[in-house]
Amino acid sequence: MTAETSQTLDRGLRVLKLLADTDHGLTVTELSHKLGVNRTVVYRLLATLEQHALVRRDLGGRARVGLGVLGLGRQVHPLVREAAMPALRALAEDIGATAHLTLVDGAEALAVAVVEPTWTDYHVAYRAGFRHPLERGAAGKAILSARQQPRLAGEAADAPGYTLTHGELEAGACGAAAPLLGVTGVEGSVGVVMLAEVVPERVGTRVMDAAREVAEALR
Repeated sequence: MTAETSQTLDRGLRVLKLLADTDHGLTVTELSHKLGVNRTVVYRLLATLEQHALVRRDLGGRARVGLGVLGLGRQVHPLVREAAMPALRALAEDIGATAHLTLVDGAEALAVAVVEPTWTDYHVAYRAGFRHPLERGAAGKAILSARQQPRLAGEAADAPGYTLTHGELEAGACGAAAPLLGVTGVEGSVGVVMLAEVVPERVGTRVMDAAREVAEALR
């Protein structure tokens, strides 16, 4: 901590991060141990966060992330979209196919940014706001592939590469997507969708490059 920072705010943000990393919530005692502070401090932090609906406590006393974070989360998409647009534009123009950034929204894949090429005679119409199950389409499957990669403590996992699909979301359309890696708090993929029987070999590599560019822009 430095003179310019707030210790209380820092602790409150650490509480939110700890709760976001668990599915079953944490008790006051568990938070006290993880933060290295006494229980009284944790009670005060939780009470303050509860007032803003950022934390809730269940009947068993376990603290969990509150619904108030959804309001903050809705403001994230425009920022992510803005950061991703240069890489998406370059990808769409280079490949001549519709490029998209897709993020996880519950059990669905949600397209939050879409760029269509300017020079092609025709391309797949794909709109921001389009949703589909994570288990269908290249965008969702790329995200799931990243989840399945082993994460060993202190070691970087190998890149999952890219995912190809054909006709899963639209008849005659192929998709290629690569996951966003190393971006805290953002789970998604970058991809293209095109009308083709077979995805050209270079498309997969180009999509991976674009995913890395977007990830770097978001760090």
